[in-house]
Amino acid sequence: MKRIDFLKTLAAGGAAYAAWGPHRLARAWAADGGSKPPNFVFILADDWGWGDLGCYGHPTIKTPNLDHLAGQGTRFTQYYVNGSVCSPSRAGIMTGHFPARHGIHAHLATHEQNAQRDMPNWLDPEVTTLPDLLKSAGYITGHFGKWHLGAGEGAPEPKEYGLDDYRTFNGNGPGWEGVADWIPRSSELIVDETLRFIGENRARPFFVQAWLKDTHAYLDPTEKQREPYKKLGGALEIYYGAATDADRQIGRILAKLDELGLAENTVVVFSSDNGPEDITITNASHSGVGSPGPFRGRKRSLYEGGVRVPFIVRWPGKVPAGRVDNASVVSGVDLLPTFCALAGVPDPESLRPDGQDVSAALLGRPFERRKPLFWEFRSAVVGHVINRSPMLALREGNWKLLMNPDRSRIELYDIPNETSELNNLADRNPEVVERLAGQLLAWRSELPPGRVDKGAGVNVYPWPKEAH
Repeated sequence: MKRIDFLKTLAAGGAAYAAWGPHRLARAWAADGGSKPPNFVFILADDWGWGDLGCYGHPTIKTPNLDHLAGQGTRFTQYYVNGSVCSPSRAGIMTGHFPARHGIHAHLATHEQNAQRDMPNWLDPEVTTLPDLLKSAGYITGHFGKWHLGAGEGAPEPKEYGLDDYRTFNGNGPGWEGVADWIPRSSELIVDETLRFIGENRARPFFVQAWLKDTHAYLDPTEKQREPYKKLGGALEIYYGAATDADRQIGRILAKLDELGLAENTVVVFSSDNGPEDITITNASHSGVGSPGPFRGRKRSLYEGGVRVPFIVRWPGKVPAGRVDNASVVSGVDLLPTFCALAGVPDPESLRPDGQDVSAALLGRPFERRKPLFWEFRSAVVGHVINRSPMLALREGNWKLLMNPDRSRIELYDIPNETSELNNLADRNPEVVERLAGQLLAWRSELPPGRVDKGAGVNVYPWPKEAH
């Protein structure tokens, strides 16, 4: 749905919201006997695996601030992003749609590379986004850090997606050009801007995205950042040092909310855009040792380790403290309807969100997922053979089906009871396979057509041909 059409729909809505605009949301809440709407701080790490936090079981990486955040809020263990690489995952979060609906099924690269994959050069700015919705209701909105939703000549700046204040990399608009030590200081510099935004807007409802570069390769932490892991050496020292520094910077955000008296009315969310990078990738050959936890797969895989990532939510007095939710299946496409629900913003059905409002799960109430999750990845994959998944995937209830469009490589797993995805149950459950395959192929038939990389969905190791 286009932004202008959404605003018309909103203006025609119920009387309680008919006069919305800047600063009006708080008055609407007060008129309804409510309190000031909550602020939102959404921290998104890059290539940070499910198992890369102490509170998710990592035995070595020190993440005291994120562990503390989890102790004050709820840690979810079945949270999924909607792409196994950067751009699709971020598009799903911003729009509430499965990214393949917008033709974004791999990372956005150069315009030439995008054309070769029949992909757009950027997310369509006419699509209504989460910042659009919150801004229309009186929130001031900000984005600091990685963008990766389109860059280069002609690409819209974040303001075209409902963001008032921003500084980015992998995007157009103001950035950090000329900062010589950008790579080891990226989290610090992103958090600096986030703190400025929070301080300047503390008197009004705000929504801010702090989208970190860490722990995306190339990593080059300083000697000080690597010091806690000197005895480990090599890739462990580099990756762990970068992760712990990112945690340190996140702690500055939490401290600032406390200092300004905003913590009690601020929803803080931490997550990652996809699973950890593979050490076989060139720019991660010195550091690709992130942990997917107990799951199969890494970045670029539709197995659990590629799309199942950490998800922590804190809202004191609203989100239960110290809780671990092992049951609720939640997803990146759920954030748009969920944040809108928490803020009291209408979510008209005309937006056709693929996600659903999961605020009940966040608030510790009974929750049942009604909508299945779908994935498509058309790119050929390098890296370890065990990470290479089929092109399509579906999660419905306990079942997860993976397959190629030609119905090859059909794999069925009972996820809560078999997280390793090595015990294929397809042959023993033909009726389940047929039902889910029908849904999955019907969903794919509605997507924009486009080329598929040669070798996508294939799990054959490319041994070099024998020399003659």
